Amino acid sequence: MAMAALRREGRRFVAPLASPQPMTAIRSSLIAEEQTHVGARSISTQVVRNRMKSVKNIQKITKAMKMVAASKLRAIQTRAENSRGLWQPFTALLGDAPSVDVKKNVIVTISSDKGLCGGINSTSVKISKALHKLTAGPEKETKYVILGEKVVEKETESGGKLGDLDSYEIEGGETKGEILQNLAEFQFSCVLFNAVLENACSEQGARMSAMDSSSRNAGEMLDRLTLTYNRTRQASITTELIEIISGASALEG
Repeated sequence: MAMAALRREGRRFVAPLASPQPMTAIRSSLIAEEQTHVGARSISTQVVRNRMKSVKNIQKITKAMKMVAASKLRAIQTRAENSRGLWQPFTALLGDAPSVDVKKNVIVTISSDKGLCGGINSTSVKISKALHKLTAGPEKETKYVILGEKVVEKETESGGKLGDLDSYEIEGGETKGEILQNLAEFQFSCVLFNAVLENACSEQGARMSAMDSSSRNAGEMLDRLTLTYNRTRQASITTELIEIISGASALEG
């Protein structure tokens, strides 16, 4: 009611001072100007609201990924602990293999197939390059065997050529004595299998830690956006109140 009366009084005082423009043109220009200001204020708050919605969705995703990583980590840890009993007896029996100067070396780099797991893949690349420097020589050849998709691109950046290895499916059967003749090779297979499981544990642990950090960062960002939204909304309300008070003061004067 007060706003309607204020508009009526405003029209009554503006009419005698109107320019040659018709009253409809003046009213339309005032309405257009009012809509422009209101639109600008609503856009600013709407942008903040959309960002808050996006951050909330990201926070939900990171929390869900953290829970999934924690569940997978427990299962893989159990398998890794069980696999240690497979290679530790052979290591105690054979001891460390002697260092032999050979012309061909193979570096097995284990990484993850998916991202969002911190710096575990970068660490694998750094260790592989350090091993390459230790084993490199003028007449030596070094090849990489990469397990995981995330390290392939980084390794090929160094100038290496990408190839494929054939995989073989081993069917179960009777264990014969000649299969275990070379215990060193069997020990290496067991150690490599355990290394894959240990890498999987590291991957899930790093992903869980990264998602926990991302969730906390999203929460902090959401708090800042909420504060910005409240301040923007408060400024918009304050501006409207100032306009109303100024109009009322002009009418009283």
